[in-house]
Amino acid sequence: MEPTHLFELVIAMFLAIIALHYAAHRLGLPPSVALLTGGASLAFVPGLPAISIDPGLVLVIFLPPLLMDGAWSIAAGRLRRHVIGIASLAVGAVFFTCAVVAVVAHLIFPSLPWAACAALGAIVAPPDAVAARAVLQRVRLPRRLQILLEGESLLNDASGLVLFRFAVAAAATGAFSAGEAAGSFLVLALGGAVVGIVVGTAWYKLVRRLGDEYLIIAASVLLGWIAYLLGEQLHVSGVIATVTAGLIMSWHQHTVLSAAMRMRGISFWTVMIFLMEAAVFILIGLSLRDVVERGGGFATVIATMGLPMLAILVALVLARFAWVFAADFVIRLCTALGFTRAAPLGVGGATVLSWAGVRGVVTLALALSLPEGFPGRDFILVTAFAVILGTVLIQGTTLGRVIAWARLVEPESERARLTMSQAEAAMAQAQFGIVQSLAYDEEGKLIHPQLLERYQRRATSIIDYAEKTEQYIPVLHAHFDVILEAVAIGRRELIRLHRAGEIDDETLLELERDLDLEELSAISAKA
Repeated sequence: MEPTHLFELVIAMFLAIIALHYAAHRLGLPPSVALLTGGASLAFVPGLPAISIDPGLVLVIFLPPLLMDGAWSIAAGRLRRHVIGIASLAVGAVFFTCAVVAVVAHLIFPSLPWAACAALGAIVAPPDAVAARAVLQRVRLPRRLQILLEGESLLNDASGLVLFRFAVAAAATGAFSAGEAAGSFLVLALGGAVVGIVVGTAWYKLVRRLGDEYLIIAASVLLGWIAYLLGEQLHVSGVIATVTAGLIMSWHQHTVLSAAMRMRGISFWTVMIFLMEAAVFILIGLSLRDVVERGGGFATVIATMGLPMLAILVALVLARFAWVFAADFVIRLCTALGFTRAAPLGVGGATVLSWAGVRGVVTLALALSLPEGFPGRDFILVTAFAVILGTVLIQGTTLGRVIAWARLVEPESERARLTMSQAEAAMAQAQFGIVQSLAYDEEGKLIHPQLLERYQRRATSIIDYAEKTEQYIPVLHAHFDVILEAVAIGRRELIRLHRAGEIDDETLLELERDLDLEELSAISAKA
């Protein structure tokens, strides 16, 4: 394909992303479902060239920034608090699921070598970070479940990649050592964490010296790729390196980034991540044509592989249910015996956690990276796509209903000690305290009466609101509705003045920025 045609295809893909997202919004579907099915439909459009995905390139392009985005937004405090539960899912559940799928595959095809069965298990075992984010963005979960799923999606790819590499090596050499695999995983994980710490610390020191906000934003955007590529170059886990660097950046961004940098950086980053997430699902859908052709066509795939693929999908889902419910039983037992204070998830929470294991780009990339001539390669590739399609279309579309059925309640232990209103009140008191100390000169004369009155009134009103939040909500909404109307009228008048030639472009942009900040502040306060 000529470079110009490739670029035209990329532009067409982004236009398709906009159209499919809009269609999903109008139809009330998860965007991931519309993008996946839309991409699969486009793959068979007459005249459209077949899309051949380089799996290594896909992982390098898409995985680091998407992992970085997850690490940036994750709650580090809750991540530490639930590290055992996250490790259970990211390591234990992946290993267990891999073993179950391998056994089921070997029972279906006894002639398929155990190493090939293990490779299939490693490919489909880890739920995908991109797919998980796409699903979780549309649902509301208690904080504990949210952090378990987010933490799992950030770390489980490392487990799957290690298992996959050892399974492929075992197929080539005929030898496999469980102890060697466990030791290798430990080395890869610790090495990746060290690389991530080094890269994250280097970013922290660099941004404190750069001074230019656009250079800082650019350095922050590149951080994920740098950590991932360096980790892979040193033969440790690029996934762990990226997540570790992202956690360091997330922790320090509040102190080293200015408000302007954060607003501009987050705006750019949000659009980039939106396009990358959407492109992943489009590419997965577009790859269907190649997958089906490898399997001999739709009729052949359904006739020869339909039931085995369904069996693998069912085994995959049941294995996750078994692991999650068994782990919850262990927590319940330990709590009853007094060994821990951790509260079990309960039937509803365990069901939601089990049903949220959606697969995506990592599964497809690993399947596509299998070497030519690998035993059962076509079956593994078709099954991997079927697992992605099944989990996204079935679990992704029904997770909201499962959550509604579960009627989950936030445990008291997971709730913050202060509400947002109480935190605002504490912040307002601190601000009033410093203004009060600076409002008088050295002789004790009041030199900033308006500032003092303003911050005193603000502190008093916020404290009163924190104590009577429910009473003030209707009044508060009406208050900010008026502000938003005033902003809209001010913006209309500003544009009229500019169109009439009474103000220049610089004045327009400066005043428009003030109105934008006021509008964002009002929308945030009203939410």
